[in-house]
Amino acid sequence: MISLHEGRGAEARKTRRSRVQALHLTVAGLQPRIWRRLLVRETMWLSRLHEVIQVLFGWYDYQTHLFLLGDKRYGNPMNHDDVVIEDDRNVTLVDVRFSEHGRLTYDYLFAEGWHVDIRVEKTAAAEKGVVYPKCVAGERAGPPEDCGGAGAYKDMLYCLKHPETDLGHEWREWLGPDYDPEQCDLAAINKALRQLGK
Repeated sequence: MISLHEGRGAEARKTRRSRVQALHLTVAGLQPRIWRRLLVRETMWLSRLHEVIQVLFGWYDYQTHLFLLGDKRYGNPMNHDDVVIEDDRNVTLVDVRFSEHGRLTYDYLFAEGWHVDIRVEKTAAAEKGVVYPKCVAGERAGPPEDCGGAGAYKDMLYCLKHPETDLGHEWREWLGPDYDPEQCDLAAINKALRQLGK
């Protein structure tokens, strides 16, 4: 028999599951800006948000990652010296009170990697029939994962504008003929996001 208290808890959890956060994600330190607008259920695990970010920016999860929220760190669990990283498979956006904090940082490939600033734009009820997570807007392709960081990415863009040079030719050969830094393919992103749930 379910007590009245347990019933209210179950109802509260159901209500929470139906809430959606609109997130704005920007790769820090790059001009022109690379960004995405993402709709997610607020009960999403941080580990799943990590997987979603990889899809949003075309990365391949080859490297380490970390979420920073205030003085808390979430990612692959670690307790070494003064550094404690809590397991991101055990916490959701609700658990870390992300909507109250409003901002979160995602670090990927620590040494020469990428920092993604994430902020909550709004929280609203989930729409019936919409599959979450869903990317609803964005600009430009994600920076290639192993291009060497923000400085090297800027050099890469310059070289791609001068394909007649040796470096321009090398970058184009490495990136492939279909890479377009100006293109954000929302259809391909959302197709890949749907595959995450399977």
